[in-house]
Amino acid sequence: MKIVPAILADNIEDFFARLRQAESFVDYVQIDLMDGIFVPTRSFPGEMINDINSPLSFELHLMVRNPAAFMSRIDNPHVKKVLFHIESDVEHLNFISQIRQKGISPGIAIKPATEIKEFREVGERVDTLLFLTVDPGWYGSSFKPDVLRKIEEARQVFKDKIIAVDGGISLDNLKLFVNLGVDYVCVGSKIFLEGLQKKIIKLS
Repeated sequence: MKIVPAILADNIEDFFARLRQAESFVDYVQIDLMDGIFVPTRSFPGEMINDINSPLSFELHLMVRNPAAFMSRIDNPHVKKVLFHIESDVEHLNFISQIRQKGISPGIAIKPATEIKEFREVGERVDTLLFLTVDPGWYGSSFKPDVLRKIEEARQVFKDKIIAVDGGISLDNLKLFVNLGVDYVCVGSKIFLEGLQKKIIKLS
């Protein structure tokens, strides 16, 4: 199981501090983007993704109401994957096609309360399923253990898909995700706010 640092920042200084920190120990990160509408908070860098110059490759976790409109303005060759929320305001299959036409791998992100029956058809059309084990929008949100059941079920339903988990990941619960067959976990606050990158990355 891989561990991917997740960068969530609400200002330019914090964003680039975490980006440069990540450059020192990984080659791939998740960047969390929030519009202040789909979730209550807004993040940096938004469309400034186009201006980022870094050796890192990115996946974008779009916590935005209209991911298709957002991605129509994004052009950065470092973006390798886009994860959009199944609950967002978008024509799912059209957006998946839009992403693939850009040469980017599509995935869906799923809030804790969303059940598999609500995204099963769309899930078959993407490469990655990202399960949130916290309510999206903030670093350090409370872990929701009920999502573990859904991850276990998804591994049986979506046998050939990449399954990822985001939110509330710590050294104490990593083994749970290994046992469930999760391919990678995204870790934010435990790396960037609590300085545990050396311990966590050794496990990846």
